[in-house]
Amino acid sequence: MEGQNSFPKCQKCNQGVLIPLSDYGQEGSTIKYKAWACTNPECGFSLRIDKGEVCYGRKIQPKN
Repeated sequence: MEGQNSFPKCQKCNQGVLIPLSDYGQEGSTIKYKAWACTNPECGFSLRIDKGEVCYGRKIQPKN
């Protein structure tokens, strides 16, 4: 059973893990796993869905 609930290791930095992030759509519906982000703040790798397109490499910034 070990490792079944673990997240994938970041392939960019090999130090952090990728964690799933969810969001809400324009009409308020939940979008599960819209993005995956590395837990290593120095790495900043992310993989996300933006308007139906897969984008990666852009650092996820906090919303002001």
